[in-house]
Amino acid sequence: MKNCSVFAPATVANVGSGFDVLGFALCDIGDVVQVRESSTPGLVIDSIIGADNIPLEPEKNVCTVAAQALLNSLEKKPSNGYSFSITKKVAAGSGLGSSASSSAAAVVALNELLGSPFSRHELIPFAMKGEALASGAEHADNVAPSILGGFTLVQSYEPLRVVKLHYPDDLVATIVHPHIEVKTADSKRILRQSIPLKTAITQWANVGGLVAGLAQEDFELIGHSLQDVVAEPTRSMLIPMYELVKILSKELGALGCSISGSGPSIFMLSDAMNIAQSLAESLKDLYMDNLISCDVYLSKINKMGCQVIQ
Repeated sequence: MKNCSVFAPATVANVGSGFDVLGFALCDIGDVVQVRESSTPGLVIDSIIGADNIPLEPEKNVCTVAAQALLNSLEKKPSNGYSFSITKKVAAGSGLGSSASSSAAAVVALNELLGSPFSRHELIPFAMKGEALASGAEHADNVAPSILGGFTLVQSYEPLRVVKLHYPDDLVATIVHPHIEVKTADSKRILRQSIPLKTAITQWANVGGLVAGLAQEDFELIGHSLQDVVAEPTRSMLIPMYELVKILSKELGALGCSISGSGPSIFMLSDAMNIAQSLAESLKDLYMDNLISCDVYLSKINKMGCQVIQ
């Protein structure tokens, strides 16, 4: 029987001001999903490595829900079934697109086995079905960069339009993940349902500035535009040491700092690897000194997105 394994990178979504529309892919950290043809019709999950609380039932797992959405869209349905083996490296509730990585890997692997009837862009809506299962909403700001790589902008949801953005090659991300879990659904619940027009205008201006800064490779403009005045003021209260991290990141030369996705991970962007490394060391010390365990990652922007590894 044929099989295919795909690595799908973790992602940073929102990217400061780009709430639910901007995201970028990370290097090295991500999930791996292996999909195998089976003589038995239907979808089955054989194994899950790296996480204990993920359901094996196909209707409750983001991989198989996303895969089933893909199969449902085919004009000619395959007579065989598929089994899935999932290796989790992106922690659930980390704010690094855990469900998106699994959903993305599953649909890319299945698409490969089927002879690639869909383009990478066309796979995004299927992976969004997995996101809906995990968080209650079909959002694309994590699955789009995980599948496509680089920086992505969700310009429209109805119809879905995803744009890949230019960005400076020198851009480096430093990520700190304090070991607490913040569920996306819970983090969305605490957000204000309406905001003042003045706040909205500031946020729109920052999104425009960030896209322009990336396109023009203007690091100063990128830094100024990372400010989130919509979600960060509320969500930051759930993240220990957040204000200290922001102060420290500025002192050490980061372009800017904000919450990754719904948190608790925090990302910083820098224009040089030595600055990113200094940030990583200082942030790890900060959390350790306050008796909070954490993971720290350094990453260039992942240009490739999902990669077939077998």
